Amino acid sequence: MTGADEMKADECRRRADEAQQALDAMFWNDAIRMYNIATPCPDGKCNTIFHYWWMAHAVENLTDAFERTGDPLYEQRLRQIYDGLLERNGGTWINELYDDMEWMAIAWLRAYQATGDERYKAAVLELWADIRGGWNDHCGGGIAWRKSQPDYKNTPANAPAAILAARLYRAFGRESDLEWALRIHEWQLRHLVDPESGFVWDGMNRLGDGAIDKDWKFTYCQGVFIGAALELYRMTGVEAYRDQALRTAAAAKAVLASPEGVLPPEGGGDGGLFKGIFVRYLALLAAEAAATGEAAPWIGLLETNAESLWRRGRLDGDRPLFGERWDAPAGYPVELSTQLSGVMLLEAMTRIA
Repeated sequence: MTGADEMKADECRRRADEAQQALDAMFWNDAIRMYNIATPCPDGKCNTIFHYWWMAHAVENLTDAFERTGDPLYEQRLRQIYDGLLERNGGTWINELYDDMEWMAIAWLRAYQATGDERYKAAVLELWADIRGGWNDHCGGGIAWRKSQPDYKNTPANAPAAILAARLYRAFGRESDLEWALRIHEWQLRHLVDPESGFVWDGMNRLGDGAIDKDWKFTYCQGVFIGAALELYRMTGVEAYRDQALRTAAAAKAVLASPEGVLPPEGGGDGGLFKGIFVRYLALLAAEAAATGEAAPWIGLLETNAESLWRRGRLDGDRPLFGERWDAPAGYPVELSTQLSGVMLLEAMTRIA
C-alpha cells in the first residue's frame, strides 16, 4: 500500500468513526436499550412505532464497528440492544413480516460470529425456523412477504432469505441450508429479475392479479439480489452467480444513478434504508471483483456517493448527520433510517479503501 493509499484508508476510517459516534450520541436511548427513531426526540416521544427492521440494520452497523475497531462499547451496545429488542417484541423474535425477520437473523448471525455470544445464535435459529414456513406454492413458490398475505411474493422477502440461508450453510455446514439458498434464489431469478437487463423487480401479485411491480425501481432490490448471488458464488464456485451479481450491479447503476453517479433519494421512513442496503452488498461485490480486476466501476460508484454524502449530504454541525439525499444537506429531524444508511456507506468504504 502506498502512502497515498494509507492516507485514503485512514480518512475512510476517520469518517466511519465520526459517523458511528454521531449515531451513538444522537440516537442511542439507554431507557429503552435501543435507538430513537429520530433526532431530536424530546422525552422519547418519537418512539411510538416499533421499527423492528430498522433495529436489525442498527445491529449490523454495531457489528461493523466492533469488527473494525474492537471497541468494547459496540459489544456492550449489542448486548443492550438484544435485551431491548427482545423486551419490546414481547419476549420473542418472531414477527408478522418475513423480510423483517430475515434482516434480524442476518444481523444476529453476524453479531454471533463477531462475538461468540450464544444468545445471538439462538435468536438466528429461532428466526430461521419461522422464516422457512413462509414458503408456499402461490406464484410458483417463494417466501411470502407477510403471514397474513401468503400469496404476495417479493424481492425483500426472498433475496435476504437466500443470503441468510447461504450464510447459515457457511457458518454451520448444514446441507439443508444450502438447498434452501439455491431454491429461493432460483425462484427469485425466474420470477423477479428482468432476463434482458438483470434489473430486479420488487414483487408480484401484490393486488391479487398476478402482476409484477416493474415500476417500483428501488436500490434495495438490486442490493439484496447482488448479495444473494454473491453468497451463492462463494458457496458453490459457480461463475454464473457472480455474473448475475455483476449484471445486476451494472443495471442498477444505469437505471438508478444520476449522470454524476449519485444514488437517488428514495424517501424517508423505510425508504431511508434502501441505499444503505444497496451499498453494503455492492461493496462486498467490489471486494470480490478486485481479484479479477473488475472492481473499478463499483469502487468508483461507492467513492462518488461517499464523497457526495460527506461533502454535500451531511447536516452542518459538529456531528455528521445524514438525510434521504446524499447530494444535499440533511435537515432536522433526522430519521434513524437515513442515518443508518449513511453509516453503512462509510463503513463500506473502510472495507474497500
